[in-house]
Amino acid sequence: MDEKIRQLQEMLRGSSNIVFFGGAGVSTESGIPDFRSVDGLYHMKYDYPPETIIEHSFFMHRPEEFYRFYKDKMLAPDAKPNAAHLALAKLEQMGKLKAVVTQNIDGLHQAAGSRNVYELHGSVLRNYCMKCGAPYGMQYVLESEGVPKCAKCGGMIKPDVVLYSEGLDQDVINGAVRAIMRADMLIIGGTSLVVYPAAGLIDYYQGNKLVVINKSVTSRDKEADLVISDSIGKVLGEAVEGL
Repeated sequence: MDEKIRQLQEMLRGSSNIVFFGGAGVSTESGIPDFRSVDGLYHMKYDYPPETIIEHSFFMHRPEEFYRFYKDKMLAPDAKPNAAHLALAKLEQMGKLKAVVTQNIDGLHQAAGSRNVYELHGSVLRNYCMKCGAPYGMQYVLESEGVPKCAKCGGMIKPDVVLYSEGLDQDVINGAVRAIMRADMLIIGGTSLVVYPAAGLIDYYQGNKLVVINKSVTSRDKEADLVISDSIGKVLGEAVEGL
C-alpha cells in the first residue's frame, strides 16, 4: 500500500467525526463530465457557452435552449456510484463519517448509501412546477418533449439545482457549516476549490486533520496535513477497505 494511503488510513482510524467536502472530480469516475477539465462542459461547443446556458436569466428567457443542453449534458440517468461514493457510505456506516458536503447535483452519494448529505447546488433528481410547486422526478423531465410542463397546471418545471446568479439554500449552508465546524477530520476531494461561496465553507474547519485528495493542485494544498494527487476512488477505496 502507498505510504500516503497508509497515512490517510491512520488518520481515519483515529477520527470519529469526519466530514467529506467534494466536487465534480468525485463523479467523473462515474462517467459524469466536470466543468473545467479539457473534456469538461466548459469546453463543449454549443450556440451559447455552458456558463451562459446555466444562468438563471437564460433559463427564464430561453428555456428551450436551456433544456436542450441540460437534458443532453447534465443528466446521467445511467450513472452509478463509484469506489469513492461507496467508501464514503461505508465510513458513515462505521460511524466515523458524519456528513458529506457536495457541490455535485447527481445524487450518487445517496445512491451509494450515504444518508447525511448536504447538496450545496441542489439535485437533478428533484424538479418542481414554478406555478403550483408540484414535484417531479428526473425521468419526467427526460421524457418530456422540449420544455417540461406541469401535468396539473401547465406551469414550467424547473430543476431543483442552483443556477448561476441564484443563491444557495440557507438551511443547507447552515447544516454544512455546523458539520464542518464540529469535524475532527476534514477530507476535501475531487474539487478545484474555485467555486464560491461553496469553497469558502472550508474556512469553518477548526480541526488539525485536513486532507486534500485531488488530481490537480488546489488552493488548500499548503495548509493541508496530507495531500494526495491521485484518483479519489482508488485512494478512498484502498484506505477504507483496510480499516
